[in-house]
Amino acid sequence: MDAFLAVKVLHIIGATVLLGTGAGIAFFMLMAHRTRDAALVAHTAGVVVLADTLFTATAVVLQPITGGLLAWWAGYPILEGWVGLSLLLYLFTGAFWLPVVWMQWRMRELARAAARDGQALPAEYHRLFRWWFAFGFPAFGAVLGIIWLMVARPAL
Repeated sequence: MDAFLAVKVLHIIGATVLLGTGAGIAFFMLMAHRTRDAALVAHTAGVVVLADTLFTATAVVLQPITGGLLAWWAGYPILEGWVGLSLLLYLFTGAFWLPVVWMQWRMRELARAAARDGQALPAEYHRLFRWWFAFGFPAFGAVLGIIWLMVARPAL
């Protein structure tokens, strides 16, 4: 396998990881939240934080590297056309993802404390969850847009 194809495969896997991990995290966190069980939320949020650290963060770092190499090798200008728009959407996604990472960590800590103390999930947890949920929509939409741009490569 030549270098271009190998990097392209890594880039596609990275995009798949970002989309799949994001959707999976959202689903499992929402399902745990709906139970209102502090221990279950604490456990699930712990897994979510771990998954974001292992999978999402790794893909977030590798995507611009593999994408930049592919664009350079294929002769696409990095800051123009569909590649440039993809980069803007990537930064947009990051602007929502970075606060979400902190929110997940904080929700995990709040749920752990509530479970340890035999208490209900506190108001701060519920406020953070609403923000976390809301931040997912623009970030997820932007990732879908990036994937569409990678596949369609429209002339912009």
